[in-house]
Amino acid sequence: MNYQVIIPAAGSGKRMGAGYNKLLMNLAGRPIILHTLDVFEKDPNCSRIILVIHSNDESFFTEIGSRYTKIHLVFGGSERQYSVYNGLTAAKEEGIILVHDGARPFIRPETIARLVAAAEENGAAIAAVPVKDTIKKVKNFEVVETVDRSSLWQVQTPQAFHFSLLKNAHERAQKEKYLGTDEASLVEKTRHSVKVVEADYDNIKLTTPEDLYFAEAILKKRQQEN
Repeated sequence: MNYQVIIPAAGSGKRMGAGYNKLLMNLAGRPIILHTLDVFEKDPNCSRIILVIHSNDESFFTEIGSRYTKIHLVFGGSERQYSVYNGLTAAKEEGIILVHDGARPFIRPETIARLVAAAEENGAAIAAVPVKDTIKKVKNFEVVETVDRSSLWQVQTPQAFHFSLLKNAHERAQKEKYLGTDEASLVEKTRHSVKVVEADYDNIKLTTPEDLYFAEAILKKRQQEN
């Protein structure tokens, strides 16, 4: 089934220590964002890529857009949530829409397909993996309790929704002045169920300089797989 995807790409790269948008940093000789865009550009089921950018990066992304057939550029807002809503206003108001972090270049096409199918059936679905580490609740650097990890999942993107469900969730959040941590949290506020699709641990988000080492290792592993 066809889908659209919104990719927020207006970050500042503060935690990466880059001093500029981290998505423009090179990974294996190419900007990170190109690795991410390639996944969706090559997917025949993706009908539109809505890239939400900062005005400072307009010239770069305009040039990039000329190389891809599906990209539509939109300016972001002061928060990621507002940027995604700007992306929604540029989307076709129908079908399934995904939201995906530009800094997650290792999402697999088969995971995307399963997410789209789950969202089509249920209305909302997110990619996630089971938590592997022991999790402890801490206050003032002292352990309060050890949390049962058997029901804990580490949430990733893409997150997939019926278009109308996600738009309504965003508009309700605006009225209630609620700022969620992800799109699923906005949908959860409407009491609509959200299904979980198990992804894989390669689908990391490149946030800090250390993540680039892991990214290079993942690229090498995938080259060997092919």
